[in-house]
Amino acid sequence: MTPPDRATARDLDTVPVGYAEWITEVKVRVRTTQFQAARAANAEIMRLYWSIGHDILTRQREAGWGTKIVQQVSRDLTREFPDQRGWSRSNLLYMRRIAEVWPTEDKFVPQAVGQMPWGHVRVLLDRLSTREERDWYAAKAVADGWSRNVLEHFIKVDLRHQLGSAPTNFASALESPDSELAQQLVKDPYVFEHLAYVDHIAERDVEQALMGRLQDTLMELGRGMAFVGRQYPLTVTDEKGDVDEFVLDLLFFHIPQARYVVVELKVDRFRPAHAGQLGTYVAIVDHQLRDPERHAPTIGLLLCAGKNEATVRFALGSMSAPIGVADYEGLPADARAALPSVEELKAAMADEQPRIQEPTNA
Repeated sequence: MTPPDRATARDLDTVPVGYAEWITEVKVRVRTTQFQAARAANAEIMRLYWSIGHDILTRQREAGWGTKIVQQVSRDLTREFPDQRGWSRSNLLYMRRIAEVWPTEDKFVPQAVGQMPWGHVRVLLDRLSTREERDWYAAKAVADGWSRNVLEHFIKVDLRHQLGSAPTNFASALESPDSELAQQLVKDPYVFEHLAYVDHIAERDVEQALMGRLQDTLMELGRGMAFVGRQYPLTVTDEKGDVDEFVLDLLFFHIPQARYVVVELKVDRFRPAHAGQLGTYVAIVDHQLRDPERHAPTIGLLLCAGKNEATVRFALGSMSAPIGVADYEGLPADARAALPSVEELKAAMADEQPRIQEPTNA
């Protein structure tokens, strides 16, 4: 009998033409089916949870069952299914709440919220107060594959009301529907919590902090944003050979919309000159880096520490380069009081400094 290891080696030597491509495709099919099965199983769990919550709610309302019945249900189900988690009193109360918020099964199970993991649903119930808000964040979370931490972050920074709210000239500088798509990329303000460790003295300090925790920065900028470069150099040469050199603060590429996004940071309030500078950078990137056949027009995002909305509108009204202007901050005002002092933060940064390395381009 041929030893197993020899048989395996012989089989590998005789792999037919096209096998590698086929097995790769099969692996994709298996993973896709596993994902679909997991989603289907999760939907059935959500259906079960909704039905239990609905039964408890109905019997309490119509049959006079008291509040203590929830603890009794918890004991009975835990005793019957000792290996299953989820039958605690608090979980059963969450089940009753989903039946209150989504009173019919067709409003819960087939919808985005019914496709979410149970932990995500609990976040929606705890952090939001209306069904409209819960449905909006559920749809975004499912569409973009948010983790529970990401969901909590976007609820905390009020993404729903910020998204698309930054003043821009996209409507006049871009054709429809591209202008509407670009508007969806910007919000106002941007809340970079990791800037709490930075005393806003210079743009380079802010820039270093943003890049030092690139993942947090990208999460706040929005899903699908890829980092291209920091202090990105641009060179412009005219017909006479005169050369001008420029340096972009940050350059990103939004993968879903296939467009470059130039980000400039200003530690002071908005001034019209800021928009002119960024407009120049956007035009250069659009000319030198963008492939017109594959990429949407480049846009610019100016992040500044305050602005006069009317001044922004006047400044952008005469510009052809598509630009958005938004405030940025380290933390909301009500959260700053809980932070350590500036001196303590600087000391913490000094302790961490030997371990910080310059990020590389992605």
